[in-house]
Amino acid sequence: MPRSPYVLAALLSAALPAARPVRARLLESDGDLDEAVVEDAGGRSWVVRAPRRAAGGASLEREVELLTALRATPHAALPFRVPDVAGSAPLPEGGRALVQPWPPGAPLDPAALIPGPGAAASLGRALAAVHELPASIVEDAGLPVYEAADYRDRRLSELDRAAATGEVPSRLLGRWERALEDVGRWRFPPAVVHGDLVEDHVLVDVDGEVTAVLAWGEAKVADPADDFAWLAAGASEEAFESVLESYALARADIPDRHLAQRARLAGELALTRWLLHGVHTGDAEVVADAARMLSDLDLATGEDRL
Repeated sequence: MPRSPYVLAALLSAALPAARPVRARLLESDGDLDEAVVEDAGGRSWVVRAPRRAAGGASLEREVELLTALRATPHAALPFRVPDVAGSAPLPEGGRALVQPWPPGAPLDPAALIPGPGAAASLGRALAAVHELPASIVEDAGLPVYEAADYRDRRLSELDRAAATGEVPSRLLGRWERALEDVGRWRFPPAVVHGDLVEDHVLVDVDGEVTAVLAWGEAKVADPADDFAWLAAGASEEAFESVLESYALARADIPDRHLAQRARLAGELALTRWLLHGVHTGDAEVVADAARMLSDLDLATGEDRL
């Protein structure tokens, strides 16, 4: 069962006794972690992250190792803050909760992203910087490394499992199968990717500059299109294209021409992962929510192809 913000606030007190919580709000979670931003009486904000199960705890520990390596990366390589670990608190069921300072900035809402200079351009540069990191930084932290063909196979496997639930409309299945069977779209150079970019994980200042990127537990060497999925799903087409333009200018090599198509596909397939999470955990509400969103997407896309 997910922890309440009050429980996560108590974990802040356990990790940092001098911090007296006064308010807390939950962050969007992928299901393996409970996360909240907790403000203390001194006006400082902290991120408290606690795993729900052993797999989440292992992922959190690998992330700590990755963050240590990222903080040692020259500032010019990453033009934003990487979170530090300020403390930890043991959990009754084993493992530990981590506390990290909440960096300056506000969450980046993709729906509010405006094309041109500002947040769109800054985000493109930030993503390019992540994708230029050496693969060894991820490998050394024990995080996954995929070749392009392997990653396509992984997507096909996810789609097969989602189809087996009977909750995915047949027209959507056909749309996705055609995109996955087009082998030419899947010849991309793998790169270090964050893997879990959502509104709460990218912070910007008042000028739209990216100030911090949080929650690196899903980092891997894989398809760079994955880090654009949330934008393909939530930003306007003009803003999405503006981010891609800035990104292309900041990369050492020209991005492959199918990146935007795969990003749109990844944004849609995120619904199947939500569905599979509900099935795996036996959460009927999550399954029903995913089925509803899949039905809405089917109606919105119709007979269109990716």
